[in-house]
Amino acid sequence: MKILSTTALATLMAFGISNAAIAQIKIGASVSETGPAAFLGDPEAKTLKMMIDGINAKGGVNGEQIELIMYDDGGDPNKARTFATRLVEDDEVVAIIGGSTTGATMAIIPVVEDAEIPFISLAGAIDIIDPVKGFVFKTPHTDRMACQKIFEDMKARDITKIGMISGTDGFGASMEAQCKSVVGDYGIEIVAAETYGPQDADMTPQLTNIKGADGIQAILNPGFGQGPSIVTRNYAQLAIDLPLYQSHGVASDGFIELAGVAAAEGVRLPGTALLVADILPESDPQKQVAADYKAMFEAETGTAVGTFGGYAHDAVLLMVDAISRAGSSDSVAIRDALEATSGLVGTTGTYTMSSTDHLGLDLSAFRMLEIRDGKWTLVE
Repeated sequence: MKILSTTALATLMAFGISNAAIAQIKIGASVSETGPAAFLGDPEAKTLKMMIDGINAKGGVNGEQIELIMYDDGGDPNKARTFATRLVEDDEVVAIIGGSTTGATMAIIPVVEDAEIPFISLAGAIDIIDPVKGFVFKTPHTDRMACQKIFEDMKARDITKIGMISGTDGFGASMEAQCKSVVGDYGIEIVAAETYGPQDADMTPQLTNIKGADGIQAILNPGFGQGPSIVTRNYAQLAIDLPLYQSHGVASDGFIELAGVAAAEGVRLPGTALLVADILPESDPQKQVAADYKAMFEAETGTAVGTFGGYAHDAVLLMVDAISRAGSSDSVAIRDALEATSGLVGTTGTYTMSSTDHLGLDLSAFRMLEIRDGKWTLVE
């Protein structure tokens, strides 16, 4: 039986965990444990299992054990929809966590909305929670927030003209649109824009076009998966001497490994406290939660912790907190309690939700990070 981290256990104990758990609360999950989005779904799946095992080892919640019923959708929206339907109709879960990708999440949403089952997504697009949907919540920052954090940093560096190279996948296309919608608020102009497909293996032509744009001062790459690593390698090969910004969609050590330490040097992106837990000041309210999850995950898996597993960690905290406060495993009661979440500290930020905000995070939850010598550092 896996053991939950000290801080998370203390938090969950405060939610009303009992040592006399007998009955079961069924929570479903559909994540991309395998396939092209496995870099997201694999740590999420591991985290969900570890968290639920740890909670049950300490007695469950409200006197009941949690049964986790999890399916691997491989990042396929059709499979995600099928599994969501199975979770609702056959497995009779009271809540669902998952949707590693935006595509999978959007496929799950109609199912949970129709069944009135609370759903916490692990994907990034703002469309997931804007406009607000009755039973849909999420833990990652939105792509719009990532754009805003990046543009804040650019403005502080007096950058006014940029190029953008975006992935055409769901995440990349959504973030590209969001960045274009807010860039003018920061006095920044996009003077060149290029795209690449999910299977493209060389972005040199697009980067060459951007490099030649008049007055360009920096380049932004909205995207996730292997694309941003290829962009970063090609960027270094072309010796482009300009700041390179990536999205929160690649905020993990895996990105540095794929891009190469030398090529990734100096890359900036918005990330979570989890990536810099060791260097956060003691006064930071997220330090202990992030450090404890990091220690738990790395001890159990033997691999480096990443942002994506942290999204699953926070989803479990949110769901268990809601079930405890609801005092019930009724799906509508859990939904209502989720919407009333206030001041819950996770690895991604401190969540305070409302009827008009089913994310509950603001820009302060993002940290601007820079890669130095293959490590994540905080931008002061």
